[in-house]
Amino acid sequence: MAEKSIIQIGMIGFGNVGQGVYRLLEKNRSLIEAKVGAQMRIKKIVVRDLAKQREVSVPEGMLTTNFDDVVSDPEIDVVLELMGGYEPARTYLLDAMRRGKQIVTANKAVLSVHWDEIIQTARDHKVDIYFEAAVCGGIPVIQAINDGLAANNITSIYGIVNGTTNFILQKMTEEKKSFKEALQMAQKKGLAEADPTLDINGMDAAHKLAILASLAFSKRVKVEDIYVEGIDRITVQDIEFAKEEFGRVVKLFAIAEVEGDELEVRVHPTLIPEDHLLAKVDGEYNGVLVTGDFVGTTMYYGLGAGSKPTASAVMSDLIYVGRSVHDNVAGEISNCWFLNDNPQIKRLKKMGDIKSRYYLKFTVLDQVGVLSAISRILGENQISIASVIQKEQKKGDKVPVVIVTYEALEKNVQEALKKINGLPFVQEETLLIRMDRGE
Repeated sequence: MAEKSIIQIGMIGFGNVGQGVYRLLEKNRSLIEAKVGAQMRIKKIVVRDLAKQREVSVPEGMLTTNFDDVVSDPEIDVVLELMGGYEPARTYLLDAMRRGKQIVTANKAVLSVHWDEIIQTARDHKVDIYFEAAVCGGIPVIQAINDGLAANNITSIYGIVNGTTNFILQKMTEEKKSFKEALQMAQKKGLAEADPTLDINGMDAAHKLAILASLAFSKRVKVEDIYVEGIDRITVQDIEFAKEEFGRVVKLFAIAEVEGDELEVRVHPTLIPEDHLLAKVDGEYNGVLVTGDFVGTTMYYGLGAGSKPTASAVMSDLIYVGRSVHDNVAGEISNCWFLNDNPQIKRLKKMGDIKSRYYLKFTVLDQVGVLSAISRILGENQISIASVIQKEQKKGDKVPVVIVTYEALEKNVQEALKKINGLPFVQEETLLIRMDRGE
């Protein structure tokens, strides 16, 4: 079987990550090519604007605005998609695979939403698709789940998978910054976009969890299957209460866990003990705990975003696919086996059926009988109180009352809050933060 001595790459998108990939290949070319066994050459890069100023200079003629220059070139073996978003990324990926191109992508959004179509197209046309960089930047968690833990029944995934929200929560915790101030700091540092909605409302984490859960449990998980809450209602006061009174910190958790024949998938702020393995994952770092039935709990930690870490993950995928292209076996043994449905998981658990302990902060008028009225409604809904915190305030002001519950059903808690929020002395919608079970 003839070996290919030069592997040609077409790149779509040349932003921070694309330029990081180009730099990495140029800097570590001899190491990378030795590991592949062939030369790696970027032939064409598709961009929106040829005149845009970039930090990286490339040879004349390499940049193009025409996608067809990549997919119609028979010399190009691998298409590297780094443009992000849903369209035209989806169309480009499908077109490239139908023309027999091997794929490496860092696009979590298009994968999480169009997973079935993209993976099935890869299988139908016998091409490989790699996407390590789509989840957690430079952390090789996709590789770990696909290969390192392949013999295990995965039972749970707990992860901090969004560096922007993690940075914001750290600044609120350590520097007492308000949510707005911490968000502005994240934007100045380049961790948050001008429109940070997908980060702070939890949807970025949900995109990543959809991919991780679909892989880990061999069960198609759609973004719309995931219960999602963001961090925008968390205050410094909540963070201080959690730390001072309960020895806990607030993290935005992505959770996928099997219980019986049900899989629960959710993203929301979570109170975890200060000695939890993920409690010290700070700033733009990510951390993921994956538990298997034989291996136990494994942890993956590192930079979850940024040009260099993401480029590292992209290049690892290019090395994998480059070896297959070099040996003329790309697509012959599909790396898309994970499309199969897991017969052991019958259904996705409804959010109302999960059990948790809860931190509930009520903002109420300072009146006699407030606590007894709240306690009565909680009791009527089978919710037991573990502790109560009421900080002394000026007489007549609205005051925060914090109640921590024992484990309760989510639907019971939500039903109780509907009634409590309608009481005349309640001044704001009650804040609910779920508490980690592992205590």
